[in-house]
Amino acid sequence: MPFPRRLLIPDEQLVLDLRPHPVALVMPTLVTIVGFVAASWLTAKTDVADWVWWVLFLILLVLYPVPKLIAWLTSNFAVTSDRVIHRQGFIAKRSMEIPLEAINDVRFEQGILDRMVGAGTLVISSASEFGRNTFDDIRHPEAVQKVIYEQGESNKKRMYQGSAAGQGPPPPPPAAPSATTELERLVRLRADGVLSEEEFQVQKAKILGQG
Repeated sequence: MPFPRRLLIPDEQLVLDLRPHPVALVMPTLVTIVGFVAASWLTAKTDVADWVWWVLFLILLVLYPVPKLIAWLTSNFAVTSDRVIHRQGFIAKRSMEIPLEAINDVRFEQGILDRMVGAGTLVISSASEFGRNTFDDIRHPEAVQKVIYEQGESNKKRMYQGSAAGQGPPPPPPAAPSATTELERLVRLRADGVLSEEEFQVQKAKILGQG
């Protein structure tokens, strides 16, 4: 099931849309096979009614393999230009979002089998309400880690540029006072006794370009 693009906010781009790696179905498949073989063997070797073992087998399927299969079919791990999103569920849905600017650290873990099949666990630490988050059965976790870092850096640059643009152009420098204004100021200073007549004439000549 692809990530629904209707959930993207305006100008948000979907960068990665990943389903869990098929390795997630290995254990449910083994449990199903073992349960089927056991039910068949017990049906042939015991005197208990045959339906009892098959009912127990169906209960086993409902408790473990079927929920795991539904989780695999309905899970999405998405990386956008703004968020990391994990969605899961068909009837009862669960969703978690981590803004890229809130992510502090991204790590991945791989066992021997995981490295062979190209799967692993992604660990994201963030300053959001979710804190430390672990995502299992991620396809190519090292490449996903790199994409998250790259999108995080791009997101920071966009936020910085948007913040700088929001400040607007710097204010123009104040206009120089006119000659008339300066002469009026000199007259007031002379009247107040701050300037002598001689000083007044010198400053007046400078303003009029005569000094």
